[in-house]
Amino acid sequence: MGVPVLLDGSRLRARLVDGGPYAALDVVVSTGSTNTDLVAAAGRGAADRTVLIAEEQLSGRGRMQRQWTSQRGHGLFLSVLLRPELPPVAISWLPLIAGVALAETVERTTGVHATLKWPNDLLLGDGDEWSKGAGILGEAVVGPDGMAIVLGMGINVFQRREDLPRGAGGLPATSLAAEGAEVDREEFAVALLTAFAEVDDRWRAAGGDVVACGLLDRYRRLCGTLGQQVRVELGGDDQLLGVAADIDETGRIVVRTPDGRTTAVSAGDVVHLRRA
Repeated sequence: MGVPVLLDGSRLRARLVDGGPYAALDVVVSTGSTNTDLVAAAGRGAADRTVLIAEEQLSGRGRMQRQWTSQRGHGLFLSVLLRPELPPVAISWLPLIAGVALAETVERTTGVHATLKWPNDLLLGDGDEWSKGAGILGEAVVGPDGMAIVLGMGINVFQRREDLPRGAGGLPATSLAAEGAEVDREEFAVALLTAFAEVDDRWRAAGGDVVACGLLDRYRRLCGTLGQQVRVELGGDDQLLGVAADIDETGRIVVRTPDGRTTAVSAGDVVHLRRA
């Protein structure tokens, strides 16, 4: 493709802020990290549902402090500041429900088959060969206005597959364009942020109960980790081998080991080994 068309902040504000579900939205050409910027904004009292989009991130990061490549105009790199008044056990679901909104938006708007690798990596492909197309990072901020969550999403849109680094767990990286999708970034951004606001509304209205609002079932349907033989790397030399049997009500992955025991894990790096 040629030179990417940069996003127009005024048009996005007209669609998502003026009478829309968001309080504020800005687009910057370049920054270190949209998450870092909104963490600072949260400390200054920025409103619930403040959005920052960057055309380029110089210090973008993902889970486990991994760097996220952010070529100018080739992806969608955004963060949302959220102030849900819900119990901490419910708050831990925010990155997972963002994954639901992202995977459903990709499939609905591009036709590319999408699945989620627990907890919230977006995988794209044909069901046999998956590649990582996006990641989500949630960070908690405690300040004078209480706790806030900054939720960052980095989606590869126009990059060529060969220009991208390998993803977590040895997965190759990909983009929507590399999977054959023709994407208008403004329309995709509006669709994604609208979908996220809808799942966030549903989740908050249910008091964070993902069973009552149906989001646990939606996540399970999208989670390609379920049914896989997995290795969960827990830090250091600790790891857990078994079959990913379930996602529980708190968002933990439940692994069934060869001796038939089950262990629920709240944090770890999952490597897909093969279909059980």
